[in-house]
Amino acid sequence: MCEACGCENAQSPRTSLPGEHGHDHADAHVHRHGHDRTAIPIGTEVLAANNRIAETNRALLKSKGLYAVNIMSSPGSGKTTIVEHLARRFGDAMAVIVGDVQTRRDAERVIRAGSRSVQIETNGACHLDAHSVEHALERIDLEGCKLLVIENVGNLVCPSSYDLGEHEKIAILSLPEGDDKVLKYPSLFHRANVLLIGKIDLAPYMEFSVDKAVNECRSLNRSVAVFRVSAKTGEGMDAFCGYLAAKAGIIVA
Repeated sequence: MCEACGCENAQSPRTSLPGEHGHDHADAHVHRHGHDRTAIPIGTEVLAANNRIAETNRALLKSKGLYAVNIMSSPGSGKTTIVEHLARRFGDAMAVIVGDVQTRRDAERVIRAGSRSVQIETNGACHLDAHSVEHALERIDLEGCKLLVIENVGNLVCPSSYDLGEHEKIAILSLPEGDDKVLKYPSLFHRANVLLIGKIDLAPYMEFSVDKAVNECRSLNRSVAVFRVSAKTGEGMDAFCGYLAAKAGIIVA
């Protein structure tokens, strides 16, 4: 079970976090021997430990002059295709950490597109956490990079709760998913700094109101930046790449 959100999954992408002693720790539950103690949900302890590591990751990225974004969406939304487009645009100025339950396919796609990449296989866990990203950062050459992209596990719920040390969270909502998802899964869209309306090339064929999705996202988060994009046709990608380049200080020829 995912400690923070309660969803069922096989196991965490990490072995343990500093300060954790398993799920039966007496301080994480009401003491059963008559002493008064406050019950603390297990998820509170896990997220606190995660946030400490996230700050360590953030400090490391700052020391290396890296700007980091955490891309989140449901499976099949087009995350990797968008990241491939970024890799072709930014090349060695970008590094990518990819999270998936199994296989290294997406990291291999990114490498073929032109950027360095490492894969985190979560073995069933529904999200990345700061600890797994910390170890991924040890395995990737960041020399010369300006932008770090973290492609999270495909999931609209769990990933949004975990700070990985990124500077911005990017949510993707693709047209085939439907325009009703923002308020159904508000946590991600409330926290997102950027909303990508993906697969916009399908607009003539889908009953999807872009205005509805954007307005509902802005009802949760007034300051969210919105880009309508298609990695397949390139529509909107110049604007999105320009946004990331400005944030990361990348000069694109």
